[in-house]
Amino acid sequence: MEEEGIVFFVKEHKGPQALIKSERSIQIGEREREETELFSSSSEQQQLSTFTKMASCSLPLFPCLSSIKMTMKPMATLTNSPKTIVPYELKKGQNRLFHKLPSGLKMEVIEQRRSKSERDTPPLVFVHGSYHAAWCWVEHWLPYFSSSGFDSYAVSLLGQGESDVPLGTVSGTLQTHASDIADFIESNLGSSPPVLIGHSFGGLIVQYYLANIVNKQSFGSESVFPELSGAVLVCSVPPSGNSGLVLRYLFSKPVAAFKVTLSLAAKGFQKSIPLCRETFFSPAMDDQLVKRYQDLMTESSRMPLFDLRKLNASLPVPKPMENSTKVLVLGAKDDFIVDDEGLMETGRFYNVEPVCIEDVAHDLMLDCSWEKGAEVLLSWLCELSKPETLSA
Repeated sequence: MEEEGIVFFVKEHKGPQALIKSERSIQIGEREREETELFSSSSEQQQLSTFTKMASCSLPLFPCLSSIKMTMKPMATLTNSPKTIVPYELKKGQNRLFHKLPSGLKMEVIEQRRSKSERDTPPLVFVHGSYHAAWCWVEHWLPYFSSSGFDSYAVSLLGQGESDVPLGTVSGTLQTHASDIADFIESNLGSSPPVLIGHSFGGLIVQYYLANIVNKQSFGSESVFPELSGAVLVCSVPPSGNSGLVLRYLFSKPVAAFKVTLSLAAKGFQKSIPLCRETFFSPAMDDQLVKRYQDLMTESSRMPLFDLRKLNASLPVPKPMENSTKVLVLGAKDDFIVDDEGLMETGRFYNVEPVCIEDVAHDLMLDCSWEKGAEVLLSWLCELSKPETLSA
């Protein structure tokens, strides 16, 4: 049977007023790239969700642009929502790709290749959480790790960033999101098992991915995901979900519970800079930068990542086998969303000691002291990349 090619649509950034659309077909072991036409972008403000949506959300934590005119051959059924683009300018050396999934939908991937390195290092694949997209990694961590010798890829899950919007009220499930990431890895990084790095709810997706690797007998050969060199959980939702977090906040921090509910379930962070700062960032971050990230988060998410009721009913994620993929658990001391007990639960689940970074908040990769978490991760990656470690 002839193997079907994997198609990417590439838009390389050429300035704030224009994007170049390029198309390249990637066959097994071969790439063909064709540059095509120039597009101009126009702005369109998304409507904010109303507070009444809060009533339909049983859990207060973690619910979950300008438009670009494009002419594409229909490859899957989409919603009637217009194609939008997050107003984010790529940095030097970064490219925006669109990976075609088996469904025909396209998933945004922003890549930044490493500079020349004598070491054999695994590629890094970054997965965002609710209200974020690939841009949250592109800001600081992609340049940092690519310059440190690691090919780096940040994905936007369906319904987020510039990825296509599927039919339905939510963008997917743990299974569908993890399968999309697995398809990207298998199609493009098959010969080089990557390190998979997930933040917040993206960390829960990484945990589900890990379960599909180590519990092969439970899932069947067709569901087993490509192997990883390692996994990193950054301020991750714990394996049991956010139910425990909710109860602890309600009984021990009722004011904080109200603020988190207002900020996330009611999307109050989109309207209030102080609330956005308190939810995601350190007090030291200035208003202008908070406003920039607030706008990006507002524009990034066109639908929730999950149906929270169904998600929590499916948890906890399956327990991994011992001596499986190496895992690093990273937390933030000033995290307003994931508390210390949530961090410790994740560490116990994977039988590792969590590393809690001082003076950083939930968005550890965007916060004022983003280098602190990056340095800890780089040290772990360098140890992981030693030949004796990779061959173990």
